[in-house]
Amino acid sequence: MANIGRLSVKDSVLFLCDMQEKFRPNIFQFTNIVSNAARLLQASRVLEIPPILTEQYPKGLGPTVPELGAEGLTAHTKTCFTMIIPEVEKQLQELGKPKQVILCGIETHACIACTAYDLLEKGMEVHIVADAVSSRSQTDRLFALSRLKQSGAFLTTTEAVMLQLVQDAKHPAFKEIQKLMLHTSPDTALLSFFSAL
Repeated sequence: MANIGRLSVKDSVLFLCDMQEKFRPNIFQFTNIVSNAARLLQASRVLEIPPILTEQYPKGLGPTVPELGAEGLTAHTKTCFTMIIPEVEKQLQELGKPKQVILCGIETHACIACTAYDLLEKGMEVHIVADAVSSRSQTDRLFALSRLKQSGAFLTTTEAVMLQLVQDAKHPAFKEIQKLMLHTSPDTALLSFFSAL
C-alpha cells in the first residue's frame, strides 16, 4: 500500500530549525512563520510530541527568538545546514526512533532542505509545514518546497498538522488544540506556489 503520510502522535517528533534573532529582519514572513511554529510547539506539548530545537552558529546569529516559546528546550548548536547532527541523532535514538518528522523553521532552501534530504535517506517520513518555513527570498522558498515535494516530503500546514494529529473531536486533547486554532493561521504568501504548479 502507498504511504499516504498520515500523521500519528506516537510516531512523530517536531523539528524546530534555527529561528534566531539575526534572521528576523531578513527572512520573508519571519513573524508569521515563527507564530505558526510556536503554535506547533504548543500543540506538541499538549499532545506530548517531543520537540527538537537547533540553532545555527548562535555566536554570530544570536539565540532562538523568545516568541517561539522554546524556553526549557535544549538548543543543539550546529554549523552545518542539516539538523541531523550527532546530538540530534542521539536524541532520536533515545526517543525510540520516531518514524515521522514535522519540520518547520528556516531557511527552506538550506537547513530545511538538507535536513529533509537526510531524514528521507534514513527512511523517515518528512512533513514540511509550508506556512511555518521560509527563506530570505520567496523564490528560494517556493522552489525549495517544489523540490522537496519531488523528493518525497509531504507538504502541509500548521492547522492541518494539528487536526491530523487529533483525528477526532472526541480526542481528549481536542479542546486544547481547538483553542490554538481560534485564530486562522496568518497568510504567508503561499498561493503563488500553487499557481505555479
